[in-house]
Amino acid sequence: MHASRSFASSQRVRAVALDLVSYDEGRRREGFTLLCGVDEVGRGPLAGPVVAAAVILDPCNVPEGVDDSKKLTSARRLALESEIRRSAISFGVAVVSPGEIDRINILQASLLAMKRAVAEMGQPPDFILVDGNKPIHVSIPQETVIGGDATSASIAAASILAKEYRDRLMAEYAARFPGYGFERNMGYPTKAHREAIKSLGPTPIHRKTFKGVREHLPADEVIGQMRLI
Repeated sequence: MHASRSFASSQRVRAVALDLVSYDEGRRREGFTLLCGVDEVGRGPLAGPVVAAAVILDPCNVPEGVDDSKKLTSARRLALESEIRRSAISFGVAVVSPGEIDRINILQASLLAMKRAVAEMGQPPDFILVDGNKPIHVSIPQETVIGGDATSASIAAASILAKEYRDRLMAEYAARFPGYGFERNMGYPTKAHREAIKSLGPTPIHRKTFKGVREHLPADEVIGQMRLI
């Protein structure tokens, strides 16, 4: 019975991977050989940066099991990150800091992170698949794909790189700012995280314009943040 379940699960994984690869192949058949997927992670947290990744997969060497990072176990995501970095034609990872998020807003920060990730690539792409419904500000042909990390293998690969990179950053911040549980909540507004902000106050990596943080700022910082809004 266990072997049967494992076989069925592996077959589903292969089917999903084929669907994602097929989407990318459709664009390659249009003549775009350096197809790049771009995704970001970290729009919803109260703390930490937005991180984006851009990936050009080798169509002859797509790591098996590439999927939306949110659907993968942490162990599988880590293994795939290594495979993607090793086998990709090119990739880039970029960060937009909490301070920048406060200055330009989270939407613009997400788009900026993706633009920076593309700029970090050693090999420029000739076409970009962007997760979401907002194009990024680059002079390269692109297509927005809602739910792209579950549609395109290239975007899924980017989601994995971005997620793993950001998780490592938050683990480092957990050591620098103990008491907030960053290694567990990754900056997201869990009950324990919100209570820590109330009792300990915001850290330098908290997003000061976000509800759940700004209410707990010292008065002089509140005035400063109001000027940014």
